[in-house]
Amino acid sequence: MAMRFVFSISGRLIILLFLCVVVINGRDLPPKVFNVINYGAIADGETDNTQAFVRAWENACAYEGRGRVWVPRGTFVLGSVSFVGTCNGSMAFLIKGTLKAPTDSRIIFTDTWIGFRYLNGLTVGGGGVLDGQGQSAWRYNDCRTNHNCKPLPVTMRFDFVTNSRVHNLHSINSKSSHFNLFACENLNLSRIELKAPADSPNTDGIHIGISKRIKIRNSIISTGDDCVSMVSGSQNIDIFNVTCGPGHGISIGSLGRSHEHEYVKGISVRNCTFIGSDNGVRIKTWSPSSSSVASNILFEDIVMQNSRNPIVIDQNYCPSSHCYIQGDSSSAVQIEDVTFKNIRGVSRSKVAVNLQCSGSVPCKNVKLIDINLTYHGPGGRAMALCSHVIGSSSGELVPSGCV
Repeated sequence: MAMRFVFSISGRLIILLFLCVVVINGRDLPPKVFNVINYGAIADGETDNTQAFVRAWENACAYEGRGRVWVPRGTFVLGSVSFVGTCNGSMAFLIKGTLKAPTDSRIIFTDTWIGFRYLNGLTVGGGGVLDGQGQSAWRYNDCRTNHNCKPLPVTMRFDFVTNSRVHNLHSINSKSSHFNLFACENLNLSRIELKAPADSPNTDGIHIGISKRIKIRNSIISTGDDCVSMVSGSQNIDIFNVTCGPGHGISIGSLGRSHEHEYVKGISVRNCTFIGSDNGVRIKTWSPSSSSVASNILFEDIVMQNSRNPIVIDQNYCPSSHCYIQGDSSSAVQIEDVTFKNIRGVSRSKVAVNLQCSGSVPCKNVKLIDINLTYHGPGGRAMALCSHVIGSSSGELVPSGCV
């Protein structure tokens, strides 16, 4: 009996020890906070805190459990920096204070202000502010006229980030785009507020390329370029309850200039409101262009409040005149299976529906369903213009459908 008792106790100790090893190896450790203040960061709005942030990130990334980089209240100047994985545990970057970008013209010419790369299970949030201080740099944004122009930094760049979320952040006055997503998968963005003046150049809100399963929800974007832009390789993108304006609308494209084999498909834009925007919902392709495809696209339950060009397909896009001297000016991007449904409100332009498709590859299966867009300016009622469109229309149609 005594031997059995000793064996029972020993067996339980072995099992307990085994379970402890499993827990440790499974990295089931409590979350740990890495406060940037403890690494030398100073919230005085003047000191460059880049190295303090890097040290906090490196220690958090090395932690076997969930590492939380913590930016407390206060104003922290932060230079160009990339936070890179892979990390030993899942990571969170939580901002309560304000991060300010540098304004010195000797150091601002780079493509990234704050970058996250090669990470899985990342959370970025906290309710803080990213101040890109774009006023110091917008005058350098002259790439259309200056072939030797220098890059300006995206406020927050996500490259090769998977199974992650970005929520409850404010970005103001980005020097270039606010957020840029490249090669990301299963990334959710919510409660995001992005602001820059209407005349700030190339300040896209969220720019997406070669990324899959992206959700953007419950956000407000007021900026100088596209509120959301989706280029080649954007697939299964779901945009819901986003307010856009000022800005250039929610755009697919421009397509057909590069990555032509990275098709765009599975785009859903629903329950969105456009306020005074220069465009509403838009698909645009270069002309001339490489061959590519954009398909399975839905724009549904959209409200236009005095927006110019509410519904647009533009397959003649070329911002400079030299495009048309290259020979055939037709776009080779096939646009198909596109639905515009329950779009209503007021258009600032007389042409409220403008579908200009390619003469060489006409748009296929385009549907206009329950469209009610009024125009109150000079020249009479709102009108629709369509070219090279194969499709159908049904339900209420104001202006009357042209397919």
